[in-house]
Amino acid sequence: MSPDTPARTAPPAPQAPSTPAPASPSPYAVDPAGGCPHALNASLRARGPVADVVLPGGVPGAVVLGHDALKEFLAHPDVAKDSRHCPALHDGTIPPDWPLRVFANAQGMHTADGADHRRLRSLVGNAFTARQVERLRPRIEELTAGLLDDLARAADADPDGVADLRSHFALPLPMSVICELLGVDPGHRERLHHLSYTVIIDTGTGPAEKTAAARELVELMGTIAAARRAAPGDDLTSALIAARDDDGDRLSEAELIGTMRLMLVAGHETTLNLISNAVRALCTHRDQLAIVLDGGASWSDVVDETLRWDGPVSWFPFRYPTRDLDLGGHVVPRGTPVLAGYTAAGRDGAFHGPDADRFDVTRPGAARHLSFGHGAHYCVGAPLARLEAVTALERLFTRFPDLDLAVPEPELPRQRSFIGNSVETLPVRPNGPGHRSV
Repeated sequence: MSPDTPARTAPPAPQAPSTPAPASPSPYAVDPAGGCPHALNASLRARGPVADVVLPGGVPGAVVLGHDALKEFLAHPDVAKDSRHCPALHDGTIPPDWPLRVFANAQGMHTADGADHRRLRSLVGNAFTARQVERLRPRIEELTAGLLDDLARAADADPDGVADLRSHFALPLPMSVICELLGVDPGHRERLHHLSYTVIIDTGTGPAEKTAAARELVELMGTIAAARRAAPGDDLTSALIAARDDDGDRLSEAELIGTMRLMLVAGHETTLNLISNAVRALCTHRDQLAIVLDGGASWSDVVDETLRWDGPVSWFPFRYPTRDLDLGGHVVPRGTPVLAGYTAAGRDGAFHGPDADRFDVTRPGAARHLSFGHGAHYCVGAPLARLEAVTALERLFTRFPDLDLAVPEPELPRQRSFIGNSVETLPVRPNGPGHRSV
C-alpha cells in the first residue's frame, strides 16, 4: 500500500445489548391493621432473609425474616436496644407523635444495653427462675380449675353452648398470675388489659388515642407503685421499690414504671395469644390432638410447635444496628429501626425443613424456635409462660376432649396488629358440636 492510500479502519465491533441491573424490590409498606402474617412472611422471605419496609408514618425500617439471620441479629454485638442509636428519633426526622415511638421511649430492661440491661434484669430475674416458677404451680393449677368451671358455666348459659375461650380462660389465667406477682389490685386488671392492648398490641390505633392510653397506663402503674410503697407486700413491685429505695441509683422512677409495664404486658398478652393459637391449631388439626391425647407427644411439645408454627408475636420493634450491618447479604444501615420477624422465622423452610408450614407436634426441632428471643434479651418470663400454657392446655383438653371451634377458623376476627399474632375472640363449644356442658 502506498503512502498516499488512505488507511482502512475496521468496522466497530458489535456491542452486546446492555442488561440493566435487577431492580431492588420496593420496600413493603407495613399495614397497621395487621392480620394473619404467614402469606406475607412467605412472600417477603422469598426475597431474602431481611426485607426493607416502610413503617406506619412513612418511616424507613427493616424486618429480619430468616431463622439464621434473626438468631444472628438478636445476639449481634453491634445491635442495640437503646433508641439513642436511632438518629431519626432525635433529629426531627420522625415526628414526636409517631405511634410506634412508645416502643422507643420506654425505659426498662427491654430498651437497655450492656451493664444497664444486666442491672435491670437482675432485679426481676430471680422471680422467674425455674425453681421460683415451679413454686407457682399449685396456684396456676387452682386458677385453671376455677376458670374451666367459668368456661363451662358460660357455655351452659348460651343457647348454642358457646363461650369465648379468650375472655373466660386464656386471658384471665396469665393476667391473674402476673397481677398477683406484681401485687396489682384485682380492680385494676380489666383496665390494665385494655390499656396494654391499645398501647402495645393494637397497631391500628391512631396517634391521639395511643398517646392518651400510654399516658393513662403510666399513671395507673404509678398508682399501683404508690400503693405498694405505702403498704409493701410479698410481691415483685414491692421488691423493685425496695431495691430502688435502698440504692437510689439502681432503679429510677421511670425504670420502675417501665419494668412494671413490661412485666404486665409481656406477662399476659403473649401467653394469652399462645394459649389461643394452640387451641386453634389443635381444633383444626384433630389428628395432632389425638396424638397428644394418646400419649404420642407431650403438652410441652404442643407449646413448642405452636411457638414455632404460629407464635404469639409476629414482628416486634425495635433494635438498631450501631453500624452498617450485613445480614445474609442484605446491608441494614446504621440506626435503622428493625423489627424481629418471629412468625416468619418460625416457618423458614431453610431451617425447619420443606414442611415448615405444617403443624406437627412430633417435630424433632420445634424447640429450636426463636419465639422467646435469643441472646441477652431472651425472655425472662419464658419458664412462667411455658408452665401456664402447658397447664392450661392439658387441663382444658383433659376436661373437654371434644372441644371445638364454634365458627370456621378462617372467619375468626384477627387482631388489628402486625405485632401481636392471634384472634380477637375465640368462640368454642367445650363439649363439641351439639353438646352442652354438664
